[in-house]
Amino acid sequence: MQYVNRRMFVAGAAAVSVMPAQAFALNEKQAGALVNSLVGDINKVIDSGKSEAAMIKEFEKIFKRYADLPYVAAYAMGVDARRATAAQKKAFTTVFTGYISRKYGRRFREFIGGRLEMSKVRKVKNYYEVTTIAHLRGEAPFDVSFHVSDRSGKDLFFNMFIEGVNMLLTERSEIGSMLDKRRGDIDAMISDLKKAG
Repeated sequence: MQYVNRRMFVAGAAAVSVMPAQAFALNEKQAGALVNSLVGDINKVIDSGKSEAAMIKEFEKIFKRYADLPYVAAYAMGVDARRATAAQKKAFTTVFTGYISRKYGRRFREFIGGRLEMSKVRKVKNYYEVTTIAHLRGEAPFDVSFHVSDRSGKDLFFNMFIEGVNMLLTERSEIGSMLDKRRGDIDAMISDLKKAG
């Protein structure tokens, strides 16, 4: 029980600040341009008529191009990353990339017949929040927001909100639950993650 409570405490403390620690020369125009390009690529995939498997492959390419995946993966592993070996961290990041592409690729597939369009950009502390609006058939429009930073040396998004659901916090909780089921066994969790999403 101590193991679970320790991670939950650290995750709760981290929830107050889920942004990269450093920002460089990113500006509003660049953040908007990144997400505009991202949205364009997502719209192309959902309009492609490809199979689910083919779409997920395309979404993985999109995540690799536009997302700060090392940061997202490290955040998802949370405090448990401190006891992971370098090899485990590398393996986790690779497997996590596939997992998150499958999971959110399937979520974006629900947008088939609809579209994402740019709405607004605003500076929040040391990153930019870029809000888009999802227009789906038979549903009221809703926000899909991306948090953009250049902490990695490139303009990339490091968090995403779909209808208010925070990707970083959601995935930290998911990975934590998977570790709990495996009694903290990181290798077993990585193996499970290969089939998840």
